[in-house]
Amino acid sequence: MDSPVLFDSFTTASGHRIALATLNAEKSLNALSHDMVGLLANQLARWQRDPLVACVVLRGAGDKAFCAGGDVRALREALLQDTRYPSPAAQSFFTDEYRLDYAIHTYPKPLIVWGNGIVMGGGLGLLAGASHRVLTERTRIAMPEIAIGLYPDVAGSWFLQRMPARLGLFLGLTGAAINAHDALIANLADCVLDHASWPKLLDALHHASWDGGDDFATVSALLDSLEDACPHALPDSHIAPRLIAIHQLMNRGSLTAVADALQQAHGGSDAWLAGAASGFAAGCPMSAAVTWEIFRRARHLSLAEALRMELVLSVNFCARPDFREGVRALLVDKDRQPQWSSQSLADIDPAAIAAHFTSPWARDAHPLADLL
Repeated sequence: MDSPVLFDSFTTASGHRIALATLNAEKSLNALSHDMVGLLANQLARWQRDPLVACVVLRGAGDKAFCAGGDVRALREALLQDTRYPSPAAQSFFTDEYRLDYAIHTYPKPLIVWGNGIVMGGGLGLLAGASHRVLTERTRIAMPEIAIGLYPDVAGSWFLQRMPARLGLFLGLTGAAINAHDALIANLADCVLDHASWPKLLDALHHASWDGGDDFATVSALLDSLEDACPHALPDSHIAPRLIAIHQLMNRGSLTAVADALQQAHGGSDAWLAGAASGFAAGCPMSAAVTWEIFRRARHLSLAEALRMELVLSVNFCARPDFREGVRALLVDKDRQPQWSSQSLADIDPAAIAAHFTSPWARDAHPLADLL
């Protein structure tokens, strides 16, 4: 029980096995450590090779969170102790994390993520690529990296692009939190159940017919049946009544114009939009500028290309002071008074933005060069 990831399985009525992985760091809201990444990646590979494993289920320990993000406090400590560039700790962690995200996106067997509770940052990286993303009325999703001087990574440059009406750009720039209903609109969910349906899900998986046919369709059908029995699980959407407004806020042609529009929303009567605008205003200006540029550059990238770009961005963010300062202010000292390297968008040199995209590796030496 002391392992940061617990692994188990049970035999189905047809003699196959359902594999279960549990992120086991409840006190830290299952924050994703480097050890957890390695354990999960290795076990997923073993289950992939096992012909008896019909389906994999991933969840977090406890009722509060699936995964509240990467263990950025540990990464910050490693950066403070070793100032080499690129940081060995950053390169190793992000390389392994992005390989895990890629493996989940391309997994050849049904992979269900039970996304109950908080799902943020690195946790969303695990959820977004799963074949079957199951959320509950308690789910709270966000990509709040702008608050810690980072940017929406873990394939965010790929999946945020695939949301309607520039919603992904809005979420990346503001760190706004959304619920399970919103996640359906944003293409981050496949099914919404009430949180008490976990035993019913396991029972349905046990009794399903795993006959060697289309196991993905089998999972989809049983989830649909469970969802029909949960008519009250879907919370009211924040996004649905505001989708056009979000598009209009983001569709301004320049980040400066978007910032002006968000400033007006900050003082408006819509409390949810005002809260999102407040997240942008308090966030790191360099993070906002790089996120804007990511959306311009990543529009037509493949998943592998996006992850290679993100690894470059991540080691470069870690080499600059904003990430360390953001984590300090939010998670270490908790004074919520970060001193960003640039106090406003007007202070940012375009060359500094471009420098974040400059790779420290030759193309064939990129740690993710082998991703297809």
